Amino acid sequence: MPDLHADQVLDAKGLLCPLPVIKAANLIRKMPEGAILEVLATDEGVKVDFPAWCRSTGNEYLGTTDEGKTYRTLLRKRLRA
Repeated sequence: MPDLHADQVLDAKGLLCPLPVIKAANLIRKMPEGAILEVLATDEGVKVDFPAWCRSTGNEYLGTTDEGKTYRTLLRKRLRA
């Protein structure tokens, strides 16, 4: 996963599917185009949920790393054509 600076961080630790995705969707909607959101979660489901969500919304999935008991996911808000 690229070592990018997140414009905003969402702490979704302790939340189970679908809450990390719902909270990320609500937050990224308010961010400027091209901004990067870092999501910290403890639910392993984010490894599947975020790529699927990005495919359906046009946002860019930058990857997820397993950092012990926390999954760190980076998402880039889509650019409008």
